[in-house]
Amino acid sequence: MQNIHFIGIGGIGISALARFLKEKGFKISGSDLKESKITKELEKEGVKVSIPHHKDNILNKDLVIYSAAIKEENPEFKHAKELGIKCLSRKEALPLILEDKRVFAVAGAHGKSTTSSILASLLDDASVIIGAILKEFGSNMIYKESQNLVFEADESDSSFLNSNPYLAIVTNAEAEHLDHYGNEVSKLHHAYVEFLDTAKIRVINAEDEFLKNYKNESIKLYPSKDIKNCTMCIENFKPFTSFELKDWGEFKVFGMGYHLALDASLAILAALNFLDIETIRTRLKNYQGIKKRFDILHADENLVLIDDYGHHPTEIKATLSAAQEYAKLGRYKKITAIFEPHRYTRLATNLKEFAKAFEGVDELVILPVYAAGEEPIELDLKAVFPKALFVEDIKREGKFLVASKGQVFEEGLIIGFGAGDISNKLRQKNE
Repeated sequence: MQNIHFIGIGGIGISALARFLKEKGFKISGSDLKESKITKELEKEGVKVSIPHHKDNILNKDLVIYSAAIKEENPEFKHAKELGIKCLSRKEALPLILEDKRVFAVAGAHGKSTTSSILASLLDDASVIIGAILKEFGSNMIYKESQNLVFEADESDSSFLNSNPYLAIVTNAEAEHLDHYGNEVSKLHHAYVEFLDTAKIRVINAEDEFLKNYKNESIKLYPSKDIKNCTMCIENFKPFTSFELKDWGEFKVFGMGYHLALDASLAILAALNFLDIETIRTRLKNYQGIKKRFDILHADENLVLIDDYGHHPTEIKATLSAAQEYAKLGRYKKITAIFEPHRYTRLATNLKEFAKAFEGVDELVILPVYAAGEEPIELDLKAVFPKALFVEDIKREGKFLVASKGQVFEEGLIIGFGAGDISNKLRQKNE
């Protein structure tokens, strides 16, 4: 099997798989609906990317791997089936990709990208496949000639059950993506147990409401007892969090917020199975954060502009707490949050929680819902967010942001939240 074609190759998770298999010596091609930063980068790396989908794109292919967003009526998927080409979903392809590796898999509703990327910095001989761009390496994939592989495992479609973990970390088991589990929390929790039970080494946040009852042998982090003296600072506008873990002394990690200390602590507990504590302390300093996670796009004395992937109330609340600390340390007078809701179902299910999450901001700007393929749900957002400014669009002009209604945002701490298109809006400068 030499020629592998990826349908939906521009996705953050599936592009990492394509890059990994290319490094392993396979001939990789792919397609997507539209050009993106990822598709352009893949082309520079030597991957043939076709825009848009067309049935001819899968001629002379040995295997087709398709993203979760691809439907049966997709012309490439249909034609591959007609030609008898083996087709695997991303989930189904994981055993093929991971079967010969010693996998360090990280799962959880929140914090898995950060925990995975910190663990990757600590285990510097390991390959890495995650759903975010590591700033250290400028990619979502690192290939090493090693048996070890750090993998961000996804519970949203239960694909984490195909990740073949040697070591499993679960950051938390909050109910997310319940539609895949028939809206039954018990099924989601059963999947987490199955994921953990598969691993030889297990690391868990033992203060999570569900994980605290996990019965099998595991390395447990009790954040309220084990993490002490958590403080934050800014150095040349860069955020850092310092904390003490158990009786191992102080650690310092790039990023801001208690949740960073928690994620780093889980990675440290995992790495301690393979490294001594001083090596871990030193390597932790190599971590430079990940794109779209408290990602500072511009900073000066009057204005700091931050892009964040947070799209669930729990994530937003934690990140806003970090933003408030950054604003206090940097003496920024106000905080403006720009929110692009992601998926109607998530918004409808968590409306009250979203309203609470944004309570501490001075200004709230709300963009249209990024549907991610969902049908619209009628919601009275103006009743839920009575003080918010609702705008159709927002664009970057120099270091400032300008809303479609003409409002200019040019001072204080401005932070954008969302998993849809908001990141592009914040990054595309019109000088």
